Amino acid sequence: MPGNRIGTAIMNDVAIDRTAMGRLAKALTFILNASHPTVVALRTASETGEAGDIKKARTLFLKLKPGERQAAMNMLKD
Repeated sequence: MPGNRIGTAIMNDVAIDRTAMGRLAKALTFILNASHPTVVALRTASETGEAGDIKKARTLFLKLKPGERQAAMNMLKD
């Protein structure tokens, strides 16, 4: 989406804003559950900000079903 900087950052850039990752983790907790590996990885990456944690979180996020990713992104818009 052209105007969605958070979506662009998550999908295309390695460096993701830690605050955005935390918000994304909260949205995915609602959609999936708190113990889902992607949610845990996003929460960890948000807390630590380490490159390895961010890479793992991004990889797991991209492995989600497209509908789950889109639902989380839509929740961030509101």
